Amino acid sequence: MKKYIPSFLRHVGPGVITGAADDDPSGIATYTQAGAQFGTGLLWTVFLSLPFMIAIQLVSARIGRVTGKGVAANLRQHLPAPLLLGLVGLLVVANTINIAADVAAMGESLKLVIGGSAHFHSLMFGVIAVLLQVFVPYRKLAHVLKWLTLTLFAYVATVLAVHVDWGRVLYDLVVPKLQFDGGYWMMIVALLGTTISPYLFFWQASQEVEELRLKGGERGTDDAVKRDLARVKQDTWIGMTFSNIIAFFVMVVGASVLYAGGVHDITSAAQAAEALRPLAGDFAFWLFAGGIIATGLLAVPVLASSAAYAVAEAFGWEEGLERHWREAKQFYAIITVATLVGTALGFTPIDPMKALYWSAVINGVVAVPIMAAMMVLTTRADVMGRFTSGRKTRWLGWGGTALMGFAALMMGWDLVH
Repeated sequence: MKKYIPSFLRHVGPGVITGAADDDPSGIATYTQAGAQFGTGLLWTVFLSLPFMIAIQLVSARIGRVTGKGVAANLRQHLPAPLLLGLVGLLVVANTINIAADVAAMGESLKLVIGGSAHFHSLMFGVIAVLLQVFVPYRKLAHVLKWLTLTLFAYVATVLAVHVDWGRVLYDLVVPKLQFDGGYWMMIVALLGTTISPYLFFWQASQEVEELRLKGGERGTDDAVKRDLARVKQDTWIGMTFSNIIAFFVMVVGASVLYAGGVHDITSAAQAAEALRPLAGDFAFWLFAGGIIATGLLAVPVLASSAAYAVAEAFGWEEGLERHWREAKQFYAIITVATLVGTALGFTPIDPMKALYWSAVINGVVAVPIMAAMMVLTTRADVMGRFTSGRKTRWLGWGGTALMGFAALMMGWDLVH
């Protein structure tokens, strides 16, 4: 097994890290709640969203590799400045709220494992996330994040540690049980918003730019671009499929243990871990709690860095995790402020789940125009040259945009009723 791990580190890249970061502690809470509230009835949504997720992440990665610039840097040339800055500002707010929820869940999980103060643990994790991003250059940080993706297998191991009615699971995958109450459809909206998130677009495109810089910063010949795009396609397919399979297993745990045990209301990933203990035993609890901490260490840097890339690119500032902090002071300042403000929110009376709901609403508002703009960019020869996206990616990309538009409308409906 060991001899294959170095190969894994060499050949996977931004796509796998992006997919793994999508399964952050707040996402784990959403997937667990879906299983606890509806049993196996929503498992089909994981595979419904997968092709749309792959397509839009392929588009963002392609834009980064072909143009040598991130999403916000490209949009800066094609969108009115007030619109771009408004979208980026909302992204920063949503990411900061997500950081708050993730760091709080990590602190609560460590408290469950070793005791002590959840607030102290959260502060420690927040500081670690800042230090990793500010003082570890991208070429080394990328390896750390790749290793952390392997910790998501803790959720696969959790499934193996509990009793699962696989016949019911497979049946509900093939024959979805549609319901027509508001809670059911709002959970679908929440799952879509958790799976297709704007911060992932900015992160993956910017990481392709970072990878390009490590090679000298040159776009290279058309053959070099073609080879890289083949790698991007494989990397993104693997990353997004991996992400959704983990989401599937987390929902199976919620359905098989919590729903079956009569626990239908989960408000955080740490609460899910705690609820597992009396129903599934200590081993399942340790796996689930450890997974929350590890995925948080992966996701918080991605959330903070994606916000910093978006803001820095929108204003034309120097950016990049490979740069020394003295070369990109504004970029690293955004990372630091977003992470520490998010951590500090855990010390306030703000209800983290209500805050996460508003974060989902903001992401829903931000995702649709950004996805639409990206789809336009990826079809323009003056932007992409001969490397515009193919027909299948266009259809799925616009399909994903329409799906997220529907999700945003449903959220709006929920807010006014």
